[in-house]
Amino acid sequence: MKNTAKGSKKNPKLALILAPVFVVAVVLILGAQNHFEPDEGYVPGAYATILSLAPPIVAIVLALITKEVYSALFVGIAVGALLYAGGNLELAYNTLLYSEAGGLVVNLTDLSHAGILVFVIILGGLVVLMNKSGSAEAFGRWAKKHIHSRVGAQLATVLMGILIFVDDGFNCMTVGSVMRPITDSYKVSRAKLAYIIDATAAPICIIAPISSWAAAVSYAVPESMNINGFAMFINTIPYNLYALVTLAMLIGLTLIKVDFGPMKLHETNAAKGDLFTSGDHPYDEEDTQNAVPNSRVSNLVIPVVALIVSCIIGMLYTGGFFSGETLINAFANADSARGLVMGSLFTLLLTFILYIAGGVMSFEDFMGCLPAGFRSMCAPMIILVLSWNLSGMTGLLGAADFIHGVMESSAAGLAMFLPFIVFVVSVFLAFSTGTSWGTFTILIPIVCSVFASQHEMLVISISACLAGAVCGDHCSPISDTTIMSSAGAHCNHMNHVTTQLPYALTAAGVSAVGYLIAGIIGYNAGNALAMIATPITLALMIAVLLVIKKLRKG
Repeated sequence: MKNTAKGSKKNPKLALILAPVFVVAVVLILGAQNHFEPDEGYVPGAYATILSLAPPIVAIVLALITKEVYSALFVGIAVGALLYAGGNLELAYNTLLYSEAGGLVVNLTDLSHAGILVFVIILGGLVVLMNKSGSAEAFGRWAKKHIHSRVGAQLATVLMGILIFVDDGFNCMTVGSVMRPITDSYKVSRAKLAYIIDATAAPICIIAPISSWAAAVSYAVPESMNINGFAMFINTIPYNLYALVTLAMLIGLTLIKVDFGPMKLHETNAAKGDLFTSGDHPYDEEDTQNAVPNSRVSNLVIPVVALIVSCIIGMLYTGGFFSGETLINAFANADSARGLVMGSLFTLLLTFILYIAGGVMSFEDFMGCLPAGFRSMCAPMIILVLSWNLSGMTGLLGAADFIHGVMESSAAGLAMFLPFIVFVVSVFLAFSTGTSWGTFTILIPIVCSVFASQHEMLVISISACLAGAVCGDHCSPISDTTIMSSAGAHCNHMNHVTTQLPYALTAAGVSAVGYLIAGIIGYNAGNALAMIATPITLALMIAVLLVIKKLRKG
């Protein structure tokens, strides 16, 4: 009775939120033509206007209010399709399913997207295999001998997240799979684990010289600038305030032992034995660890090490490293999705030989773990596909052109404050679209055109763009990294989003102050004195955490 009453209270709220959306949709449909075939030059009326950001904003607001992400994403997609079609129901329906820019069916046939889905499925199978074989439980026993506290468990998770810097999605799934049994044993909430994973995924990749992100940034710098894109990326690392502040905040939260916002409740409940606090437990079957006699730690360590090494080799292979390309160029040209599939499939085959030949489990049990792994990853895969669809709708409506116009019109008279402005715009765009790569691809050329002759301001502003993109991606419930962090931690997705948001916004506020300082010093001094903004910002972050702890005690 209690659950039914709770659900019935939510229904009027949901109806109240969705009603305006459907009223608008009906009005648009009634006013549309019976049949409309757009020509090759068709441009929707909402193109490159503020309405181009309506689909993701609708989806995010609904997700945060209703705590339910599937319907929120679908409504956002439907709004985007209707805006693109000008209210024509037939065109909207076809756009939603078959648009080349990101229709639902087309997303599933995209090789990169399909590769990510296959990687997630294989990794889900590996996690179930490690639990079923007892190797995860054995690793947990071993870890307890070397990790003696909740602080130690969290710091070990941070360290592993830092070490796996090649790709954010790979980071999320691998760190979660390995560290989840350890954090569970020390009663760290799943929401806190998801935050640690997310905070050491994109923030690490954006300051790691050898990563898929470094390659993406290198290519975003226009060739007309005659600037080495990789050298520019290296120069931005000391100024990437959000990434550095997030890592400082993560370590500070752990050592100072302070939590705030919804995370405080999750951590309090975890200390009492409830790791989830609220929401469903979609991974219960896969979280069950078998206590297998004589199970060995090596049965977990060997597959994990093989996964890391083989995925890196797979990425280098797709980038042409074994055909004569340099290491840097190989990472720059790498097809991450293809490399991850190659590496994960090799690891699955190695695990098969290790477990079957070693008598760890029977052939029937091994095969039975694969569909179980697929079932465990259904929820994140659905969210991923819908998020890609939503991103495609935003692209169809010209959100990139809209932001480009806003930035160009405001840049001329605000050069000193441009790093701050770029950071804020980048955060908003990445939060709305759920893509950090798309964000800095849009904004970096604009920044380059403004500061072509001022090297230090160019570096600071590109850093602000990258930092804002990572911040928005970190906050957004429709971001690939956020979704995969939830999946890696086996945490309810909206629990992860709502508990992480206050932390990410705190780091964003401190970073914004840092970019104000860096912009003023860099514009007026015109040299590397602006780098003093980095230690000032890091010190400010620690001071904020100490104030929060004191206020909570008060």
